[in-house]
Amino acid sequence: MGKMIELTAADGHKLAAYRADPSGKPRGGVVVIQEIFGVNSHIKQVADGFAADGYLAIAPAMFDRAQRNVELGYTPEDIAKGREIRGKITNDMAVKDAEAAVKAAAAAGKVGIVGYCWGGLVTWLAAAKVSGLSAAVPYYGGGILDNADLQPKVPLMGHFGDKDAHIPVEGVKKLAEKHPKHQIFIYAADHGFNCDQRGSYNAPAAKQARERTLEFFRKHVG
Repeated sequence: MGKMIELTAADGHKLAAYRADPSGKPRGGVVVIQEIFGVNSHIKQVADGFAADGYLAIAPAMFDRAQRNVELGYTPEDIAKGREIRGKITNDMAVKDAEAAVKAAAAAGKVGIVGYCWGGLVTWLAAAKVSGLSAAVPYYGGGILDNADLQPKVPLMGHFGDKDAHIPVEGVKKLAEKHPKHQIFIYAADHGFNCDQRGSYNAPAAKQARERTLEFFRKHVG
Protein backbone atom coordinates (compact mmCIF):
# COMPACT_ATOMS: atom_id res chain seq x y z
CA MET A 1 0.00 0.00 0.00
CA GLY A 2 2.79 2.42 0.90
CA LYS A 3 6.07 3.71 -0.47
CA MET A 4 9.27 5.21 0.91
CA ILE A 5 9.75 8.97 0.60
CA GLU A 6 12.33 11.47 1.84
CA LEU A 7 11.71 14.24 4.37
CA THR A 8 13.92 17.19 5.31
CA ALA A 9 14.08 18.38 8.92
CA ALA A 10 14.48 22.04 9.91
CA ASP A 11 18.24 21.57 10.44
CA GLY A 12 18.68 20.14 6.92
CA HIS A 13 18.86 16.47 7.96
CA LYS A 14 17.27 14.22 5.34
CA LEU A 15 15.40 11.17 6.59
CA ALA A 16 13.39 8.39 5.01
CA ALA A 17 9.70 7.88 5.77
CA TYR A 18 7.04 5.34 4.89
CA ARG A 19 3.99 6.96 3.30
CA ALA A 20 0.61 5.22 2.94
CA ASP A 21 -2.17 6.98 1.03
CA PRO A 22 -5.90 6.42 1.43
CA SER A 23 -7.93 5.28 -1.57
CA GLY A 24 -9.99 8.49 -1.76
CA LYS A 25 -9.58 12.07 -0.61
CA PRO A 26 -7.81 12.01 2.77
CA ARG A 27 -9.66 12.97 5.95
CA GLY A 28 -6.40 14.47 7.21
CA GLY A 29 -2.92 13.30 8.07
CA VAL A 30 -1.59 10.93 10.74
CA VAL A 31 2.10 10.79 11.68
CA VAL A 32 3.07 7.36 13.05
CA ILE A 33 6.13 7.35 15.32
CA GLN A 34 8.05 4.09 15.57
CA GLU A 35 9.13 2.05 18.57
CA ILE A 36 12.84 1.31 19.08
CA PHE A 37 12.64 -1.24 16.25
CA GLY A 38 12.70 1.21 13.35
CA VAL A 39 10.15 1.55 10.56
CA ASN A 40 9.67 -2.20 10.46
CA SER A 41 6.86 -4.35 9.07
CA HIS A 42 4.66 -3.66 12.10
CA ILE A 43 4.94 0.14 11.86
CA LYS A 44 4.24 -0.03 8.12
CA GLN A 45 1.19 -2.17 8.89
CA VAL A 46 0.00 0.44 11.43
CA ALA A 47 0.44 3.21 8.83
CA ASP A 48 -1.44 1.11 6.26
CA GLY A 49 -4.24 0.72 8.80
CA PHE A 50 -4.63 4.47 9.22
CA ALA A 51 -4.56 4.89 5.43
CA ALA A 52 -7.36 2.31 5.16
CA ASP A 53 -9.31 4.47 7.62
CA GLY A 54 -8.96 7.45 5.31
CA TYR A 55 -5.81 9.24 6.46
CA LEU A 56 -2.55 10.08 4.73
CA ALA A 57 -0.17 8.22 7.07
CA ILE A 58 3.54 9.05 7.32
CA ALA A 59 5.98 7.07 9.48
CA PRO A 60 9.35 8.86 9.64
CA ALA A 61 12.55 6.83 10.07
CA MET A 62 13.50 8.33 13.42
CA PHE A 63 16.79 6.41 13.66
CA ASP A 64 18.23 7.76 10.37
CA ARG A 65 20.43 10.27 12.22
CA ALA A 66 22.28 7.35 13.84
CA GLN A 67 21.75 4.48 11.41
CA ARG A 68 19.71 4.19 8.22
CA ASN A 69 17.39 1.39 7.11
CA VAL A 70 16.77 0.05 10.62
CA GLU A 71 14.10 -2.69 10.61
CA LEU A 72 14.41 -4.86 13.69
CA GLY A 73 12.37 -7.74 15.06
CA TYR A 74 11.58 -8.42 18.72
CA THR A 75 14.26 -10.85 19.93
CA PRO A 76 16.40 -9.92 22.96
CA GLU A 77 19.22 -9.10 20.50
CA ASP A 78 16.91 -6.80 18.52
CA ILE A 79 15.79 -5.07 21.71
CA ALA A 80 19.42 -4.50 22.75
CA LYS A 81 20.27 -3.15 19.29
CA GLY A 82 17.21 -0.89 19.27
CA ARG A 83 18.06 0.52 22.68
CA GLU A 84 21.63 1.17 21.59
CA ILE A 85 20.53 3.18 18.51
CA ARG A 86 17.79 4.97 20.44
CA GLY A 87 20.47 6.12 22.90
CA LYS A 88 22.10 8.11 20.09
CA ILE A 89 18.92 10.07 19.28
CA THR A 90 18.33 13.10 21.49
CA ASN A 91 14.83 14.36 22.23
CA ASP A 92 15.65 17.48 20.22
CA MET A 93 16.56 15.41 17.15
CA ALA A 94 13.40 13.34 17.52
CA VAL A 95 11.17 16.42 17.75
CA LYS A 96 12.78 17.92 14.61
CA ASP A 97 12.18 14.71 12.65
CA ALA A 98 8.61 14.38 13.89
CA GLU A 99 8.02 17.99 12.85
CA ALA A 100 9.26 17.24 9.32
CA ALA A 101 6.67 14.43 9.08
CA VAL A 102 3.91 16.70 10.43
CA LYS A 103 4.69 19.28 7.73
CA ALA A 104 4.53 16.61 5.03
CA ALA A 105 1.27 15.17 6.37
CA ALA A 106 -0.30 18.65 6.47
CA ALA A 107 -0.79 18.39 2.70
CA ALA A 108 -3.83 16.25 3.61
CA GLY A 109 -5.36 18.78 6.04
CA LYS A 110 -5.30 18.65 9.83
CA VAL A 111 -2.69 16.33 11.37
CA GLY A 112 -2.75 13.90 14.29
CA ILE A 113 0.28 12.10 15.69
CA VAL A 114 0.41 8.63 17.24
CA GLY A 115 3.44 6.85 18.66
CA TYR A 116 4.28 3.60 20.39
CA CYS A 117 6.83 2.83 23.14
CA TRP A 118 9.71 5.29 22.51
CA GLY A 119 7.46 6.82 19.85
CA GLY A 120 4.93 7.46 22.61
CA LEU A 121 7.47 9.69 24.34
CA VAL A 122 8.22 11.46 21.04
CA THR A 123 4.47 11.98 20.56
CA TRP A 124 4.19 13.51 24.05
CA LEU A 125 7.12 15.85 23.31
CA ALA A 126 5.66 16.77 19.91
CA ALA A 127 2.28 17.57 21.48
CA ALA A 128 4.03 20.24 23.54
CA LYS A 129 6.63 21.47 21.05
CA VAL A 130 5.56 20.94 17.42
CA SER A 131 3.24 23.39 15.71
CA GLY A 132 0.73 22.20 13.12
CA LEU A 133 -0.77 19.36 15.15
CA SER A 134 -4.47 18.94 15.98
CA ALA A 135 -4.30 15.82 18.21
CA ALA A 136 -1.78 13.47 19.82
CA VAL A 137 -2.06 9.84 20.92
CA PRO A 138 0.93 8.34 22.78
CA TYR A 139 0.85 4.62 23.55
CA TYR A 140 2.84 3.46 26.62
CA GLY A 141 5.54 6.06 26.12
CA GLY A 142 8.54 5.24 28.25
CA GLY A 143 9.89 8.57 29.50
CA ILE A 144 6.56 10.44 29.53
CA LEU A 145 6.49 10.26 33.34
CA ASP A 146 9.93 11.92 33.41
CA ASN A 147 8.53 14.74 31.26
CA ALA A 148 5.14 15.04 32.98
CA ASP A 149 5.53 18.79 33.50
CA LEU A 150 5.30 19.46 29.75
CA GLN A 151 1.93 20.88 28.72
CA PRO A 152 0.46 19.37 25.54
CA LYS A 153 -0.83 22.16 23.29
CA VAL A 154 -3.34 19.92 21.53
CA PRO A 155 -5.99 17.42 22.71
CA LEU A 156 -4.19 14.27 23.84
CA MET A 157 -5.25 10.69 24.50
CA GLY A 158 -2.80 8.32 26.19
CA HIS A 159 -2.95 4.51 26.31
CA PHE A 160 -1.08 2.57 29.03
CA GLY A 161 -1.04 -1.00 30.39
CA ASP A 162 -1.34 -1.74 34.11
CA LYS A 163 1.13 -4.67 33.82
CA ASP A 164 3.82 -2.50 32.19
CA ALA A 165 7.01 -2.96 34.22
CA HIS A 166 8.62 0.01 32.40
CA ILE A 167 5.89 2.52 33.28
CA PRO A 168 4.50 2.17 36.84
CA VAL A 169 0.70 2.42 36.84
CA GLU A 170 0.78 4.71 39.90
CA GLY A 171 2.84 7.15 37.85
CA VAL A 172 0.29 6.98 35.03
CA LYS A 173 -2.51 7.77 37.48
CA LYS A 174 -0.55 10.79 38.71
CA LEU A 175 -0.03 11.87 35.09
CA ALA A 176 -3.80 11.72 34.54
CA GLU A 177 -4.40 13.82 37.65
CA LYS A 178 -1.82 16.36 36.51
CA HIS A 179 -3.41 16.72 33.08
CA PRO A 180 -7.16 16.50 33.70
CA LYS A 181 -8.02 18.09 30.32
CA HIS A 182 -6.57 15.09 28.51
CA GLN A 183 -7.77 11.49 28.33
CA ILE A 184 -5.53 8.82 29.85
CA PHE A 185 -6.71 5.21 29.57
CA ILE A 186 -5.26 2.26 31.48
CA TYR A 187 -5.76 -1.29 30.16
CA ALA A 188 -5.33 -4.71 31.75
CA ALA A 189 -2.30 -5.25 29.50
CA ASP A 190 1.48 -5.21 29.30
CA HIS A 191 3.93 -2.88 27.55
CA GLY A 192 3.68 -3.16 23.77
CA PHE A 193 0.11 -4.48 23.88
CA ASN A 194 -0.73 -2.99 20.49
CA CYS A 195 1.92 -4.93 18.55
CA ASP A 196 0.69 -8.26 17.20
CA GLN A 197 4.29 -9.35 16.55
CA ARG A 198 5.20 -9.24 20.24
CA GLY A 199 4.50 -11.71 23.02
CA SER A 200 2.87 -8.91 25.01
CA TYR A 201 0.18 -8.37 22.34
CA ASN A 202 -3.27 -8.06 23.88
CA ALA A 203 -5.98 -8.20 21.20
CA PRO A 204 -8.91 -6.81 23.25
CA ALA A 205 -6.84 -3.91 24.62
CA ALA A 206 -5.36 -3.16 21.17
CA LYS A 207 -8.84 -3.17 19.59
CA GLN A 208 -10.36 -0.90 22.23
CA ALA A 209 -7.41 1.52 22.14
CA ARG A 210 -7.55 1.69 18.34
CA GLU A 211 -11.30 2.35 18.33
CA ARG A 212 -10.85 5.14 20.86
CA THR A 213 -7.95 6.57 18.86
CA LEU A 214 -9.93 6.58 15.62
CA GLU A 215 -12.90 8.24 17.28
CA PHE A 216 -10.52 10.84 18.73
CA PHE A 217 -8.94 11.51 15.32
CA ARG A 218 -12.37 11.71 13.68
CA LYS A 219 -13.25 14.44 16.18
CA HIS A 220 -10.02 16.47 16.05
CA VAL A 221 -8.44 15.69 12.66
CA GLY A 222 -11.33 14.80 10.36
